[in-house]
Amino acid sequence: MQRWRGLEDIPQDWGRSVVTIGSYDGVHRGHQLIIGRAVERAHELGVPSVVVTFDPHPSEVVRPGSHPPLLAPHSRRCELMAELGVDAVLVLPFTQEFSQLSPADFIVKVLVDKLHARAVIEGPNFRFGHRAAGTVAFLTEMGATYDYEVEVIDLSLSGSAGGGQPFSSTLTRRLVAEGDVEGAAEILGRPHRVEGVVVRGAQRGRELGFPTANVETLPHTAIPADGVYAGWLTADGERMPAAISVGTNPQFDGTERTVEAYAIDRVGLDLYGMHVAVDFLAYVRGMEKFESIEALLEAIAADVKRCRELTEAYDLGR
Repeated sequence: MQRWRGLEDIPQDWGRSVVTIGSYDGVHRGHQLIIGRAVERAHELGVPSVVVTFDPHPSEVVRPGSHPPLLAPHSRRCELMAELGVDAVLVLPFTQEFSQLSPADFIVKVLVDKLHARAVIEGPNFRFGHRAAGTVAFLTEMGATYDYEVEVIDLSLSGSAGGGQPFSSTLTRRLVAEGDVEGAAEILGRPHRVEGVVVRGAQRGRELGFPTANVETLPHTAIPADGVYAGWLTADGERMPAAISVGTNPQFDGTERTVEAYAIDRVGLDLYGMHVAVDFLAYVRGMEKFESIEALLEAIAADVKRCRELTEAYDLGR
């Protein structure tokens, strides 16, 4: 899959293509419907498929300080889109100047002049251009002038997550923030993932016999609520069952919120400086301050046992 940063990265000899545009944070099951249809339509027409997305999130430029927590960094989104069969991803730097483009100018500069759109696939609520004034109806109207078709995909997906609310990135962020990682996974179609580099912490886990990878997460990462979770730690391509702790470590009067993962039954791991991924399967318990270190160790042992059971059951059920 090709990855382009800005319009100038698009090959000059790029031909017709099928395009879909959006932030696509998380590439959740609703996004997968749109992107999957774009890939399918591209195959029908015999042309490549392109996903257009933005960096930073448009809200941060339009309303500084309002950047939402991110369900997936761009690198992860690209991986997920590649798995869906996308041929190219165009990441457009979202600047103040770019935010001023009128809907008509956006269509001409991006869809027509650079991507030579043959078809555009979107959800019913897609908006674009200055002040989000562009609508699907306007996009369709302009298609008659610039020789592209528009297909609108019904996104009325829902399940038990969020009490049956329609699937969305906003709902997923809320569920993650509440610690409902199972609800978030229903929307995403996979466990919620947090990525970052392993850094040196206080090393108390090592002293207690449960060494953890202290993950310095990427900016704006959507981090689950404080607590203990079952999940996996992936490092250098190896996926290991893990007991994950999110919080300030109240047992030792900590103040900095961290994400730490203990790779269950693994000895001698040296992950310092490595980029790792932490996948959250299930909430186990809230963060507590125990009366003694012995009580803490008993709780950790119980946590590890529960996390081992949950990850094994998940893998057996797949």
